[in-house]
Amino acid sequence: MPNAFNFSASPFDCLSTDEQALVRSNVDIAYFQPQAVVLEVGAETTHLFVIIKGYVTQMDGDEVQATFGPDDCFDGRSLVAGRASSRFVAAEEVLVYQLARATVQELIARNATFGALLFSDLGNKLSALAQRAEEHETQSLLMARVDQAYLRPAHTVPASASIVQVAQVFKDQRTTSVLVEDPSRGAQGLGIFTATSLQHAVLDGRPLDRLPVGDLAVYPVVTVQASDTIGDAMAVLLRARVHRVVVVDEAGQVQGLLRALDLFSFVANQSHLVGVQIEQASTLEDLQHAAALITQLIAALHRGGMRIGLMTRLVQQLNTRLFERAWGMIAPSDLQANSCLFVMGSEGRGEQLLKTDQDNGLLLRDGYQPPHNLAEICQQFSDALARFGYPECPGRIMLNNPAWRGTVKEFTQRLKRWLLVPEGADDLMHLGIFLDALAVAGDAHLLTQVRDNLQAFTLDSDVQVARFAAAVDAFGSPASWWGRLLGRDGTEQVNLKKAGLFPIVHGVRSLALAQGIGATSTAERLDALVAQQVLDPKLGQELQESLYFLMGLRLQAGLHEWALHRPISGNVDPSTLSSLERDLLKDTLAVVKRFKAVLHQRLRLDLV
Repeated sequence: MPNAFNFSASPFDCLSTDEQALVRSNVDIAYFQPQAVVLEVGAETTHLFVIIKGYVTQMDGDEVQATFGPDDCFDGRSLVAGRASSRFVAAEEVLVYQLARATVQELIARNATFGALLFSDLGNKLSALAQRAEEHETQSLLMARVDQAYLRPAHTVPASASIVQVAQVFKDQRTTSVLVEDPSRGAQGLGIFTATSLQHAVLDGRPLDRLPVGDLAVYPVVTVQASDTIGDAMAVLLRARVHRVVVVDEAGQVQGLLRALDLFSFVANQSHLVGVQIEQASTLEDLQHAAALITQLIAALHRGGMRIGLMTRLVQQLNTRLFERAWGMIAPSDLQANSCLFVMGSEGRGEQLLKTDQDNGLLLRDGYQPPHNLAEICQQFSDALARFGYPECPGRIMLNNPAWRGTVKEFTQRLKRWLLVPEGADDLMHLGIFLDALAVAGDAHLLTQVRDNLQAFTLDSDVQVARFAAAVDAFGSPASWWGRLLGRDGTEQVNLKKAGLFPIVHGVRSLALAQGIGATSTAERLDALVAQQVLDPKLGQELQESLYFLMGLRLQAGLHEWALHRPISGNVDPSTLSSLERDLLKDTLAVVKRFKAVLHQRLRLDLV
């Protein structure tokens, strides 16, 4: 066969030189006229087809299941099964390569990755993709184990040791910290005393040779497992706001100390610098500079191969601290103590990477009289976030809008109305956004109160949940996006949020609402839904994988726009996708379709 066969397209890009030669010697070319049936339901499948020119539509009855274009192959699954389960029709003149079943079976026997990419489900395809990237992942230091980093020796002293004795240990061992054992504290009896703590000891006033170190040690220590990844340890450091963690093995035995500077020197990226700049900022201008570094950090982490789930957790921690510090510089202390600043949407779910619209609000304690210039304070905060790179929300879902600030009682009443007697789609959208709320500053208990009040509401009928969930159909069926994906409808862009992210996020959110699940992230909601047997474990896993895959594609496109100094649109140009990415995107859209069918059945969306 001609040398023109495209071995850079998936799944053929994983073949060895000998395997490519096998393809060339066993492939033929076939032609189909428009509307010709390439494969009929129940027909014996004898070949794998690879499209050279034209488009083929996969049909289930009268419904379009998928569309295949140049460099796409079909139908590997029915080839393995022996019979076609769908009808494949030429949408126009089609030219294809045909690879006989025996040749395909030999390739599968030789190359497990080829087989996985050819006919497996989404989870196995992504696993195969991860195996292909294993060398790159290993080189990414963020994926290394904690015990591969430099661990400093852990020196331990009893809680009764004096500060003078500890200072001697510092000098003799050339260390700046010791672990302190206090058996009287039980399971939390391991603390830490550092060189910084010496300042507190001097200011304490008691003679240092008679001052027990246990009185000033910090209990309990923050720990990570030796088998955790460096990325996981970074998340712990940011969340706990400490400069060192204790590394323990599976049995809980101390292996050593991991200092922040050692960790971040090991991974050699700017995440520690970002965190330090946020903590040390004294003005909003300082915070603005730190905010700009967050996008640079995301780009570096993405190039390094960091998992999307871990990346979102790190970014959420940095953003949360950024918002908290900004609010602390703007709001008076009395307002901070009697309010709760919260974020919503993807930021609240911990699924935000690149900066998008502000979605935030302000809860006030019942009976508290806020400052007379509260509106001005809130506007200052919204303006600060805009300077940080977070544009104003077009729908004004921001705390500078009076509708998104109020007391616990007021918000409870709004939620009750949005849930039980919504006045149009906006109320339901507002409810969905609030369900993802995350406290970032002030008294988080105020948000907990509102959540508890929401859970106490009793739904009168399934119609209310169905009305809320019906928005999953707002952007059409997944099949309607295949034409855009293949560039057949004249448009170049695919909006991944509309095509897949929103149906997954809102569908899972709707099921969580129906089941009274209080988790805010999609991953936690999926885990809870699977645990309650609301979702099949396989579907739950596929939805999580689809979510992260779509987020990764969207991040990749957004970083490209950012590098070109263009507004981040959230759209993807199909021409920039590899054949494997396009294949996986089709699989994720198929998962979305199945999930929507489950939603229609479980939540009786036909009642709406």
